[in-house]
Amino acid sequence: MYPLRRNRRLRTNESMRSLVRETIISPNDFIVPLFVVEGKGVKEEIASMPNYYRLSLDMLQKEVKELWKLGLKAVLLFVKVDDKLKDNSGKEALNADGLMQRAIKTVKNAVPEMIVMTDVAMDPFSIYGHDGIISEGKVLNDDTNAVLAEMSLSHAKAGADIVAPSDMMDGRIFEIRTLLEDEGFCDTGIMAYSAKYASAFYGPFRDALDSAPVDAKDIPKDKKTYQMDYGNREEAIRETLMDIDEGADIVMVKPGLCYLDIVREIKDTVNVPVAVYQVSGEYAMLKAAAEKGWLDHDAVMMEQITAIKRAGASMIASYFAKDVIKLIN
Repeated sequence: MYPLRRNRRLRTNESMRSLVRETIISPNDFIVPLFVVEGKGVKEEIASMPNYYRLSLDMLQKEVKELWKLGLKAVLLFVKVDDKLKDNSGKEALNADGLMQRAIKTVKNAVPEMIVMTDVAMDPFSIYGHDGIISEGKVLNDDTNAVLAEMSLSHAKAGADIVAPSDMMDGRIFEIRTLLEDEGFCDTGIMAYSAKYASAFYGPFRDALDSAPVDAKDIPKDKKTYQMDYGNREEAIRETLMDIDEGADIVMVKPGLCYLDIVREIKDTVNVPVAVYQVSGEYAMLKAAAEKGWLDHDAVMMEQITAIKRAGASMIASYFAKDVIKLIN
């Protein structure tokens, strides 16, 4: 009863606030997304993602060594594929000497202890910019799953610790898990993008990989037939539980800030780690506002990251990861 109980006693200074703080950010909270391109000596800034880069393999090697020194222990790899290698079948994604496969080996050779997660999706390899095979104006679910499973196996053979299917095809986790088990890769983990919404926040990411859906006749103009409707909440729980039943080791909510209610509901429902992807649009908005002088970059960055973890994230894929760790160190 007031005045015997004064909550402000535990807010009197930073030392006191730190002592009772419920949510603490550390390097162990982060997955670092990295964009990989062909070439040598390439460190190419992404126009819509200031201070974030596409890296050639030699620069990737340097980057992961720096990340490890900072205490960051997991990376999530994405590749920008040359247009001449794209088709409607994902053939290049299965190339044992493809860019993704070489990127996995590069990271493992540079820092063997680094956890390597890999994007499993067809859109970087698709002439149409979609996450699946297109036929008669539709994205084919089961045919796509067969390719995603083979892609996952190829990544596992190259040394990936965890494959991360980001496509949202029905049943793909079961197909991937079954093939990995059959081929002896029972220790390869699956991080399922379980509640991935058809969001407008992905634009800068698609710039980074040149993977936006093409504007052409008889091609779906967006990904709303397979990614989730952002008006839905209960569907996210169903999707997540199905992925766990099919063999997912980690489940993900994507994007982050607009979906923290979903993060909390999933965290309260499941007994596996919950990842959150703080996506490119969230990164770009803060960078733009800070450049204008409208927001304090570091203060808002820390508030956003803390909010995501407070909502229930076991781990956070974030383009801010290196900035956060440098700041708190």
